Amino acid sequence: MDLREYLRIIRQNWIWILAITMAGLLIGGTASVLAKPTYTAETQLFVSLQSSGSIQELQQGNTFSQARVQSYVETAGTPLVLQPAIDALGLNLSPAQLAAKVKASNQTGTVLITITVSDNSPVQAAAIAEATANSLIRVVDSLEKPKTGGPSPVSLSVVTPAEAPTTPSGPNTRLNLILGLALGLALGIVVAVLRHSLDTKIRGENDLRKVTEHPLLGRISFDHDATKKPLLTQSGPQGPRAEAFRQLRTNLQFANISGQAKTILVTSSLPGEGKSTTATNLAIAIAQAGQSVCLVDADLRRPMVNEYLGLDRNVGLTTALLDSTYMDDVLQPWGDDNLYVLTSGQIPPNPSELLGSKEMSQLLDELESAFDIVIIDAPPLLPVTDAAVLSRHGAGVLLVVGAQKLRTQDLAKSITALDMVKSKILGVVLNRLPAKGPDAYAYGYYSSEEFEPGAPKSRNRRPSKSRATKPLVAAPRAYDREPSFFPTEPQGTSQDSSEVKNF
Repeated sequence: MDLREYLRIIRQNWIWILAITMAGLLIGGTASVLAKPTYTAETQLFVSLQSSGSIQELQQGNTFSQARVQSYVETAGTPLVLQPAIDALGLNLSPAQLAAKVKASNQTGTVLITITVSDNSPVQAAAIAEATANSLIRVVDSLEKPKTGGPSPVSLSVVTPAEAPTTPSGPNTRLNLILGLALGLALGIVVAVLRHSLDTKIRGENDLRKVTEHPLLGRISFDHDATKKPLLTQSGPQGPRAEAFRQLRTNLQFANISGQAKTILVTSSLPGEGKSTTATNLAIAIAQAGQSVCLVDADLRRPMVNEYLGLDRNVGLTTALLDSTYMDDVLQPWGDDNLYVLTSGQIPPNPSELLGSKEMSQLLDELESAFDIVIIDAPPLLPVTDAAVLSRHGAGVLLVVGAQKLRTQDLAKSITALDMVKSKILGVVLNRLPAKGPDAYAYGYYSSEEFEPGAPKSRNRRPSKSRATKPLVAAPRAYDREPSFFPTEPQGTSQDSSEVKNF
């Protein structure tokens, strides 16, 4: 991963990083509050030789003292020095335990020994420092005394007596806070990287490209109002949602530039990714551009198109397949454009067999001959095989991917299932993209006037049941010639004349 990828991970997980950093800061502060205060007392000893003579002898003696000082420093931490101090103060400690509190040091080039003692009591810290210094003086005097007798040539003297400190030396609250902040930040970044590595959800185009190179034909941001107002006609005609479906319509034109696929099958990997709303709004967007469109609800398990459009579901696709009913009995017009809807009809016990039947293939051929474009809302791919069966009828597949809902392994399984039946995948639509954040996608748009959102009233009339003529033959077409997928010069006007010219 490059620097931009790491920055993207941080932007995606900034809440986690902030929370863990604050937790580290809180732990550092708590540790400082709960820790017992520590007091430090010091005493200094001066090492000298008990001899007098010439300057040369004094210099030699000073050199000798400096050489011996480091040995005395090491001796201060031995039981030989500490045990007498324990006995003198009556401490309930072992020499090893006391050694953890006592530290002896020497500044290079001097003959001064500093004994530092840390304890929870300031008085006891000073007492231990004094007792240790006195014990060291006696031990050095004993060790340096000549075997032939006589006084020791080395003398240690206290030059700075130990005093009870008035303020604690620890805990270092500032240091603890800085350490807690730094460790929390580092841990937060590590957690963010791990979450990114282990997270297999598709959140944007970067994640999508890890699975497939099929064209990304549309990006539709998540709209909280879509659950109550799922249709693009229920929002402003120049709004971001409407613009997203017009962009999908345009991109689909180039994905199917040869015009071989007049039937577009819209499906997803799992339920809840927004395939039905995508199919319905795509059909509306194409119809607004002057095309004659037939929207078929082929989800014979959980049909939703009739609920979105407010149409009758009692008579529909299953009726046409089982009863060989003429299309004028089942097609329902909707809106002010050339959009006709074939709802699901009654839910059958064998959806896969019906959708894969010869009657279904003949019905699609009949619809293709009468309409410029046929949009099929198909069931999801992974739970059932209906969509894969439908795609064998020559339909181009538009795969809807629910961002932050679908995992990469599920998308890979869906594409494999379509490849196994040799389906033609036209492209992918990323749905439910966040409106804010690093994976956000939204349209900016120009508007010369404000529009009041509102859905067109459905002309929910039952088609004539007269068998004398078939409305399929007389279904509105944009051209007198054989209809193509996206005509380039549609007749008449639509709600968006500028978009019509693009087709």
